[in-house]
Amino acid sequence: MLLVVGGKVKKPGKRGRKPAKIDLKAKLERSRQSARECRARKKLRYQYLEELVSSRERAICALREELEMYKQWCMAMDQGKIPSEIKALLTGEEQGKAQQNSTKLAKAAKTEANSSNPW
Repeated sequence: MLLVVGGKVKKPGKRGRKPAKIDLKAKLERSRQSARECRARKKLRYQYLEELVSSRERAICALREELEMYKQWCMAMDQGKIPSEIKALLTGEEQGKAQQNSTKLAKAAKTEANSSNPW
């Protein structure tokens, strides 16, 4: 029995492509090469993930140390003491404000001098 579909005669039976006659050695070599590449990709992926984990662990340690420092500052402030680090921050901010004001005045004076001097 023959089937005619779209102008083509088809025989009933197995469907799909017939396996090509591939050299078995070549097929095995391709399989080995594919496995080597897969292992290399896996190794790279694991190295990347290990580096990511270690960097996150370092960040966690740094944040824990910072948190402990803040806890100590709070305990000192609860006892009525101002930690030297906070004093340094406050004086640094005051000095920074003074420097900003002096630079603003200097810039204003410079622009005023430039606008009055035509040269």
